Amino acid sequence: MRVWKWIGLAGVAGVAAAGAVMARQERVRRAYTPDQIRERLHQRHAEASAGD
Repeated sequence: MRVWKWIGLAGVAGVAAAGAVMARQERVRRAYTPDQIRERLHQRHAEASAGD
C-alpha cells in the first residue's frame, strides 16, 4: 500500500512540473510581437525551401 502512495505522489509532482514548464513556455511564446513571429516564419520557410 505504501508503494502506491509514493507512486501517486510522484505522479502529482510530475503533473505539477509539466504544468509549470508549459506555463513558462506560453509566457515566452506570448512575448513575441507579430512582426517577430512573421520574421521567424519567413526565415524557417526559407531554410526549408533551401533544403530542396
